Amino acid sequence: MRVDQIMVEERAALFAKRSIKTTAKLEGLRLAFSMLDLTTLEGRDTPGKVMTLCHKAMHPAQERYHSGMVAAVCVYPNLVRAAKAFLRGSPVKVASVATCFPSGLSALKIKLEDTREALDAGADEIDMVIDRGAFLRGEHDRVYDEIAAVKELCGPVHLKVILETGELVTYDNVRVASMLAMQAGADFIKTSTGKVSPAATLPVTLVMLEAIRQFFFATGIRIGMKPAGGIRTAKQALQYLVMVKETLGDDWLTPDLFRLGASTLANDILLQIAKCVDGGYQSSNYFSLS
Repeated sequence: MRVDQIMVEERAALFAKRSIKTTAKLEGLRLAFSMLDLTTLEGRDTPGKVMTLCHKAMHPAQERYHSGMVAAVCVYPNLVRAAKAFLRGSPVKVASVATCFPSGLSALKIKLEDTREALDAGADEIDMVIDRGAFLRGEHDRVYDEIAAVKELCGPVHLKVILETGELVTYDNVRVASMLAMQAGADFIKTSTGKVSPAATLPVTLVMLEAIRQFFFATGIRIGMKPAGGIRTAKQALQYLVMVKETLGDDWLTPDLFRLGASTLANDILLQIAKCVDGGYQSSNYFSLS
């Protein structure tokens, strides 16, 4: 079944026009914050930078704002152990990218070693990338087998499969890749690495949500969704939440089944929460940049 591009883009555009006010907006902002994967995936990452990010994850704002904590901190495998130490005693999970992020262009043996390093360090979640070149060449069985092998290694640890939708060219490819990842054992499907443009968009996310709905109707299994990359404002975050609610229902409005991957989104959500509580904007200097 082909994806109707016009209908997908028209419906996605409607979500961008929604307006949420007063109490509902504050509740939505707090919910969105609880779904964040605070992320640092730079070549210059250090344990010190991860420590700062972990502190922000646990103590993002003054208590009176009741912002809560984020869902997870996402780092490279070599920094998982540091993140686990800094987050000890908190409910914040440690997610690690793996399988030769962001390209995924290595032999399966190396991808599994990369994943095993993160797991041995204590990662609670693994964010793997598919080999987009193999997928676009039509080697779907190879992509399926790699996802299945990584999931077998992960066992009960949640596996998020990154499709890198900006490189998949068409909505049809996004839909096929989504179904393939879920059938291979993904616990979440994720749009992007954040290293390729375009990253997450409302139309692409809608295609993936519809695939999740179809998979649920066929199997009874709930698969999570994670748009990542390019989501920078609280207004955008709320648009994604409305889309999830109207496509999959309230059951998916939980960090167990929906995440937002972002490195700069947290502060805008906190600023909007402060405005709802205080009636005016705080200075951005009140919130850390990391």
